[in-house]
Amino acid sequence: MSVKYKIRDQDKLYFVTFSVVYWIDVFTREEYIQVLLDSIKYCQKEKGLEVYAWCIMTNHVHFIIGRKEIETEKVIGLETIVRDFKKYTSVFICRSIESNPQESRKEWILWMLKRAAEKSKKHQKYMFWNNDYHPIELSNANITKQKLDYLHNNPVKSGIVDEIWEYRYSSARDYCGKKGLLDIILIE
Repeated sequence: MSVKYKIRDQDKLYFVTFSVVYWIDVFTREEYIQVLLDSIKYCQKEKGLEVYAWCIMTNHVHFIIGRKEIETEKVIGLETIVRDFKKYTSVFICRSIESNPQESRKEWILWMLKRAAEKSKKHQKYMFWNNDYHPIELSNANITKQKLDYLHNNPVKSGIVDEIWEYRYSSARDYCGKKGLLDIILIE
């Protein structure tokens, strides 16, 4: 990760994006999205992840996240939470693809993930996520608003929905006064 993109202050909020290698449209299937949602919920409960905004697109995800200190033997840094989340979801989404009899693109997706792993020194069988996630510190209200708007407008700009609150896999519903799929902390 470059020096420019680094989590420096554990008490700040960060905008992060995780993209699937080769921008493969994996999150078109509910079961793969559910792996992400379950993992986010686990990290919130067990690792102190605070989610302020999120959006799952077909081949990438955006978050505005922070962390709270939880009662454990060791304080968990935000970069550790992110690393663990990406590692876990990578393994379980790949397993879900392998075992999904309805996945018409299974052979091609796994071949692409294997190709990506062959180009990486730290991945053995498959590489699911691109390595970088470019954490951008939300150091002021203008940057925070810009990233929040960008994140929530992504499905509209992509032509998936007409209004931000219509998109199911986003915190936009929460920001529009409806209940979304995850518990979040609203940015005021």
